[in-house]
Amino acid sequence: MRIIVTGASGNIGSELVPQLASRGFHLLLVGRDPEMLRRRFEQFDACSYDQLVDQAAGFDALLNLAVVNSDSSASEAEFNAVNAELPLRLANHAVQLGIRRFVYISSLHALETGRDTAYSRSKRLGRQKLLGVTGLDVCTVYLPAFHGHRLTGRWSTLNNLPAGLRGAAVNVLSALKPVVDSKTLAEKLTHVLSADSPPPEIVISNGQTENPVYQTLRRTIDLMASLSIIVFLWWLLLLVWILVRTKSEGPGLFAQERVGRHGQTFTCYKFRTMHVGTRQAATHEITTSSVTSVGKVLRRTKLDELPQVLNLLKGEMTLVGPRPCLPSQTELVEERRRAGVLELTPGITGLAQVNGVDMSVPKDLVVYDQRYLGMQGLLLDLKLLIMTATGKGSGDRVSS
Repeated sequence: MRIIVTGASGNIGSELVPQLASRGFHLLLVGRDPEMLRRRFEQFDACSYDQLVDQAAGFDALLNLAVVNSDSSASEAEFNAVNAELPLRLANHAVQLGIRRFVYISSLHALETGRDTAYSRSKRLGRQKLLGVTGLDVCTVYLPAFHGHRLTGRWSTLNNLPAGLRGAAVNVLSALKPVVDSKTLAEKLTHVLSADSPPPEIVISNGQTENPVYQTLRRTIDLMASLSIIVFLWWLLLLVWILVRTKSEGPGLFAQERVGRHGQTFTCYKFRTMHVGTRQAATHEITTSSVTSVGKVLRRTKLDELPQVLNLLKGEMTLVGPRPCLPSQTELVEERRRAGVLELTPGITGLAQVNGVDMSVPKDLVVYDQRYLGMQGLLLDLKLLIMTATGKGSGDRVSS
């Protein structure tokens, strides 16, 4: 493939350009100072933005790395000029040249709704403007903190550590908040650039599935939480079970097959909230008349989820993760498989749940599931647990 790259001289571009070239891409580097780009990357062609239309015919995609970063003291107008207006101009050039793929690099700051800075506003504006361009496949890529062969920014002091200690320190820090390294970014961008139909947005990070610090701490927290509930709230578990048994016919507990990590099924436990005989289906396909009087209270207070401590103890579920679906929800299972979400252990609560997104629209749900896959970290998990405990969001809603 023939790829146009803007912003190649920045921290990310300097590491990413050689990685993309080693994967067989033919690159054209575009910037304000093409002579500097030629000196820095002698083996690649380079041109200015003004020369782009004349030199970029026949290219397949445009990767926009040009940015005014979040730590800059630039004015609002300067942020908007580079982070929003320039991508729009480049996208229109791409349409003119017959280029079908445009990859817009942003950061997780732009996804944080509570973050209102000139940088985050300009990045949101840039994405909004790009969505209005017709005749172009636009994929917005959200990145966490980036590091190459050497660590930069707040992590630069770790470069002084021996290699083994530096790797351990990176694992500890990245367990709190996600990061992405140059190799992982190049691998995943290759898929985005080469895909027949890329997603409109994706979060790219190293993830936590291979981080031993995150996995150990998360498992420890799950075990402590489940054992604490059993030891200190056994009376509440017993009381709820008695209420369910006495207020409607049927068992106190409800066991149902769900889809877990890697697509393997497991038995999920909850307090029964529906009348016996209700058909096995996704919650949003069930009418409110199927829910018992006690069940309505349990679902509203989320007390029906308490028996999932058994799934926590067995490692089939975790406190925070994508909500487990039924095997019969084949569209959702397949969407999650394509997005890589099935790599994750399902959770009692999650990013989609606290944002009020349920399973009724699989594609919308998977957007949040995929975001969590890339954003996963102990600090985000803690935030989502606090939001759940304070009543943010809701469970899967039944039909009226």
